[in-house]
Amino acid sequence: MTHPQRAFIFDMDGTIVDNMAFHTKSWLAFFERRGHTVDADEFFRATAGRQGHEIMAHYLGGHLSKEESALLDFEKESLYRELYAPHRATVKGFDALVAAAKSRRVALAVATAAPNDNIVFTLDGLALRGHFDAVVGAADVARGKPNPDVFLLAAQRCGAAPEHSIVFEDAPLGVEAARRAGMRAVVLTTTLPAEAFAEFDNVICVARDFSELDVEQLFGLGADFAATASTI
Repeated sequence: MTHPQRAFIFDMDGTIVDNMAFHTKSWLAFFERRGHTVDADEFFRATAGRQGHEIMAHYLGGHLSKEESALLDFEKESLYRELYAPHRATVKGFDALVAAAKSRRVALAVATAAPNDNIVFTLDGLALRGHFDAVVGAADVARGKPNPDVFLLAAQRCGAAPEHSIVFEDAPLGVEAARRAGMRAVVLTTTLPAEAFAEFDNVICVARDFSELDVEQLFGLGADFAATASTI
């Protein structure tokens, strides 16, 4: 009997690596240089998962040209990498979960709003790229989360249907993107408490890290959602 291809799709920032505090810190410093005071908690909830150009347009205005936005985004991301480099590490239990998934022939993908330089910084800096069957980033899709594009493309490249794909996320916008893609989600509370995700019917598990997660158990959870969800 042939079983359908299954996939684990990992958001990168705040999920594979616990780095969102550094992203927020670098954004706040970036905006402060331009005379903008931004609340850190409100900023994260409103922007986590969005692409850099979308955040720039929201806070600095839609008048920026594509070239101007790219230059500003490069400045911000360079500041982030400088701040986070000494702390770069995977979330506890990540390597073991990935090994268990690969032994069960679960396809693995990264689906992130990060630009390519940050993907290289994280995945290649930690020698992780070889784990994944697909890596999808900001350069591959026009719209950031909560649009489902990045997760749908990751699943397509893994050869897995949405109902057989599970997303690992740390932000509400990412969980909403997974919901719109018709995918179940595992929430890691690296950045926000479990209460922040109470409204989502596609969340099948909430965990502090990867260490207590079981591959087969996860695929057995949320069967009702997987059977009835439709792609938007």
